[in-house]
Amino acid sequence: MRRLSLSSREVSSSRKQRRRLPVDCVAMCGDCVEKEYPNRGNICLENGSFLLNFIGCAVCSKRDFMLITNKSLKEEDGEEIVTYDHLCKNCHHVIARHEYTFSIMDEFQEYTMLCLLCGKAEDTISILPDDPRQMTLLF
Repeated sequence: MRRLSLSSREVSSSRKQRRRLPVDCVAMCGDCVEKEYPNRGNICLENGSFLLNFIGCAVCSKRDFMLITNKSLKEEDGEEIVTYDHLCKNCHHVIARHEYTFSIMDEFQEYTMLCLLCGKAEDTISILPDDPRQMTLLF
């Protein structure tokens, strides 16, 4: 009699419910990522995917490149907002929704990123030749 053997990952994944995190009516999958919304400091991605955080598709169990779909760019009150979906290349399972924003506030460019896969990040850069935050006061 031949006995089937399952790896511990297959056994544990078959027992647990798949975690779905709804954002703007798009279900995102927490089981496809190593860490949900990792802190990326000031690394804000306008496009692309943070593949180091991708452990594999929870639906088809493959770890491959991702498709970027439903990409949109809109402008609201001087703020540029880029959104897109990360999809599994093999089964088109929605892994995450990515949102990137860019705006100019006073003398600074401000960037933000929020994505289950790519993480959360913020950055502010001066548009002046010399960043006033880096200047020292002279008395």
